[in-house]
Amino acid sequence: MNGGEVKAGERVLDLFAGARLTPTQRRIAHCLVEHASKAAYLSAAEVADLAGVSQPSVTRFAIALGYEGYPALRRVLRELTAGADAERGEDHNAMQLAVAAEAEHLGRLVGQLERLDDVRRAAELLIVSRPLPVLGLRAAAPLAGYFGYFASKVHPDVRVLDAGGTSLLDRLDQARAAGAGAMLALVLPRYPRESLDAIREAKAMGYAVVAITDSAVSPVAGDCDVVLPAAVGTRLVFDLHTGPMAMAMVLLQAMCDADPEPVQHRLEAFEATASRRNIFQA
Repeated sequence: MNGGEVKAGERVLDLFAGARLTPTQRRIAHCLVEHASKAAYLSAAEVADLAGVSQPSVTRFAIALGYEGYPALRRVLRELTAGADAERGEDHNAMQLAVAAEAEHLGRLVGQLERLDDVRRAAELLIVSRPLPVLGLRAAAPLAGYFGYFASKVHPDVRVLDAGGTSLLDRLDQARAAGAGAMLALVLPRYPRESLDAIREAKAMGYAVVAITDSAVSPVAGDCDVVLPAAVGTRLVFDLHTGPMAMAMVLLQAMCDADPEPVQHRLEAFEATASRRNIFQA
């Protein structure tokens, strides 16, 4: 997508925040985001053809979002996608625009966090899981490691799963046998197939799965108990993950808040150990 299409797609994506969509509806939503400017001027039948679904599915999708039908939704899409890049200004270079887009992502995340129900539910599932597997493959591996590093200071057994292959499911089996009840999955575009397979297998094992991913219509959304969306920057050659990293730290804070006394004891023990071992420069 070009810059204008990206901006238009970001605005359209806000329509689906917090919506509970079926797999077919997520397919339609993904199509509207990917082809935002074009889709805003198509009929329901044309959108159905573009998304590979039936025309009644498009109508039901619009109704599920609270509109009388697709024409009402289309009017909103046109308003959202009109002149999407105009307000950016033409005096900024590509690097500035990329960073400005990240600032907008964080601004939307601020609004999203006005309601903390999903964050708190996710935190309550994860903080009591012993051990706590944290899945992050390919582009999400550094974020899984980052979360795991800090989570290990407040949780007694964090297991970062950042490598795929035949041993990945073995490690999920081992964690489940040791008592794990929940898993955090970090899944970012281009959505590694191995991550999606691991989430489905974890659900079959009996795990509750919390996902941090780029949008509410991510391919993982339908297989997870709680989805915490945070947009990914797409204006540079490689994606920017500022939003998902912020969401990961918000989730960790919520985990600390969900079980404050044990968390405080572990933090104090860590600080005492760090001081005794002279780990950090004073």
